[in-house]
Amino acid sequence: MILHNYELSLPSYSVGENVYNLIGEKCLPYGKNILVIGGTRAIAAAKEKIEKAVRLAGMTILEYVVYGKDCTYAAVEKLRNLPVYTRSDMVFAVGGGKALDTCKNLCIVDNKPLFTFPTIASNCAACTSVSIMYKEDGTFLKPHFFLHPAIHAFIDTEIMAGAPDRYMWAGIGDTYAKYYEAEISSRGEVLQHFTALGVAMSKECLEPLVRYGAEALADNKTGKNSYALEQTVLAIVVTTAIVSIFLTRDFTPDYNSGLAHAVFYALTTYPVIEREHLHGEVVGFGVLIALLCDGQEEEFAKIYALNKELGLPTKLEDIGITPEQFEEAMGRIPEMSDVKHYPYKITRNMLQSAMERL
Repeated sequence: MILHNYELSLPSYSVGENVYNLIGEKCLPYGKNILVIGGTRAIAAAKEKIEKAVRLAGMTILEYVVYGKDCTYAAVEKLRNLPVYTRSDMVFAVGGGKALDTCKNLCIVDNKPLFTFPTIASNCAACTSVSIMYKEDGTFLKPHFFLHPAIHAFIDTEIMAGAPDRYMWAGIGDTYAKYYEAEISSRGEVLQHFTALGVAMSKECLEPLVRYGAEALADNKTGKNSYALEQTVLAIVVTTAIVSIFLTRDFTPDYNSGLAHAVFYALTTYPVIEREHLHGEVVGFGVLIALLCDGQEEEFAKIYALNKELGLPTKLEDIGITPEQFEEAMGRIPEMSDVKHYPYKITRNMLQSAMERL
């Protein structure tokens, strides 16, 4: 047995409708001058609450900067070259996955204090230690891993309840995928401690969403900050991040992904995916393919019913892909890095059979 030295840092977070009140306590030890980076709509949604808390803490916001369009290395470098970035003591990253991932790649690499303020519940970017990097044309490039996540995540459920419901809707699809992908990719193996913990915890990426997902989504549609919404947000933003951190080490196989994500990334070749659909939306469709390829009939029936209840995709038409496009993508899916560590080889025939059944 090979022994390894490794570092594993779990996220620090606070959740609720008044968590911005903790800004002084959590951030002031790192300085007083803040640069806020995020998306335009996200900054608008959080600005009033952030400014009130910053003012009470005796801190100063130097500037608000829009991160860009995609999480690219070029966007990171553009932000790094801003004079205000050099002057700031810390960065507040505000927004969804791409904004937060851009700031992580900027600040964690530079050892600049970073705090995340997710405004939508579409993914675990606020709490995890990876950035999903894209090419300049908007297609997937690669994951960029770090030794630790942001210093602290401020998860304001009131802001998330007021966000467009399509983000939580897609976040549900991305989150339950974590359980199935971890379970399949680790099957039959004797796992190291942290990997075993990640696989065991991944069940909590599924169960709360089956229990609370429909109610949370209904509450999100009306802007209601509820217990069901909070539990769904925690599964999407926090649980998935912790599982991701446990499952991803540079000296082990990647148990953090699988066929559902391979389907998504292979389909990003088609502009309609990035232009009209969300990551978790397409991943939720990919889970159906993965379960059929894996022969999990009972689980397939459960997720198919959940997708129908929530309005998540159950057919190609729902994600704007033609049968001819999927036929072409089937040549790429088995070669995606997401299925390099899988208990069996994904084949075109396997995908074709699953698609016909679906």
